[in-house]
Amino acid sequence: MTSRKKIAILGSTGSIGTQTLDIIAEYPGLFEVGLLVAGSNVDLLIQQAIKFTPRHVIIADDRYYSKLSEALSPRGIKVASGARAIADAMYLEEIDTVVTATVGYSGLEPTINAIKAGKRIALANKETLVVAGELITSLLKTSSSDIIPVDSEHSAIYQCLAGEASDSVKKLIITASGGPFRTKSMDELRHVTVKDALNHPNWSMGAKITIDSATMLNKAFEIIEARWLFGIKPENIEAVVHPQSIIHSMVEFIDGAVKAQLGLPDMHLPIRYALGDTTRLATTAPALTLADYSTLTFEAPDTGRFPCINLAYHALSRGGNTACIINAANEIAVAAFLHERIGFLEIKDIIESSLARIPFIASPTYDDYVNTNAATREYAESLINNKI
Repeated sequence: MTSRKKIAILGSTGSIGTQTLDIIAEYPGLFEVGLLVAGSNVDLLIQQAIKFTPRHVIIADDRYYSKLSEALSPRGIKVASGARAIADAMYLEEIDTVVTATVGYSGLEPTINAIKAGKRIALANKETLVVAGELITSLLKTSSSDIIPVDSEHSAIYQCLAGEASDSVKKLIITASGGPFRTKSMDELRHVTVKDALNHPNWSMGAKITIDSATMLNKAFEIIEARWLFGIKPENIEAVVHPQSIIHSMVEFIDGAVKAQLGLPDMHLPIRYALGDTTRLATTAPALTLADYSTLTFEAPDTGRFPCINLAYHALSRGGNTACIINAANEIAVAAFLHERIGFLEIKDIIESSLARIPFIASPTYDDYVNTNAATREYAESLINNKI
């Protein structure tokens, strides 16, 4: 790398965003910040902008535009707000790499524009490929853009596939920690609290993805994402519970060999790999010492207690806008659970009710995804308001 990469971070105040800024600070000769985008955490966004001096800063929530502008405009930083500004910013010449670290459906349109603009994408927003994987892969075929996954599981697979022929792959094996409720009974699951669900045993993540880990819907999303990222048939992708979270995923090949990527449960590693464009960057961060993990265990996921994982295969088998419905219903249900409006097991009920109610579209356009997302959110919210 002869010149500094100009990085845009969508979701800079979240878990992945703040860790991405850690990496940029670790390698000042390699990276610079061209754009910071946040949802509503204006105070942290201002602090980040003052430290990293990007040319552009955008906040999604229009209510905080004035505060942001007053703090940053005198410093020569261009300030904007709203979803349209975020989507349009993907065409800025001041950026060449986009880290999509936003949560949920909000990452879709910016990612589409980044592909059209030919940017490199470090993808940490799994919902983009969950909602519209077929559309995204189609756009990539006619663009100079490429995607390097940041999710630890998909980064692991990406690394295991390096140098391998595509026809030598037999199976992708995505590992799952099992979340905080791996050993709880169905009766116990009926009474778990938000605090219980947010207490992940291994990873420090944002609230939404932590709840998805607890329901294991995140693993369903990762199976869907892997199908589109790597072009592997759904029946050749499986999940295995690995409570220690040291093996981040594996690839089985046709000759019986299995390659695995190991590391501490720390997102800095896959972020560093993606920002480095698969160049491995030396670091002083703690490394894995296998003697400290003398026992690594594996078990099949319990789909009786965690049925959400099966939604991956349902969505991929049915196709169309099915995954878009699942994602939208889940986002509403998780938000309701976090605000203690519904119980933990009702998350699945809201998703299933939405799948039964929202019209199926076999070959959706982008506008169909937008309309499906809106209709599903409205319906899921109505279910919650009626106290299902």
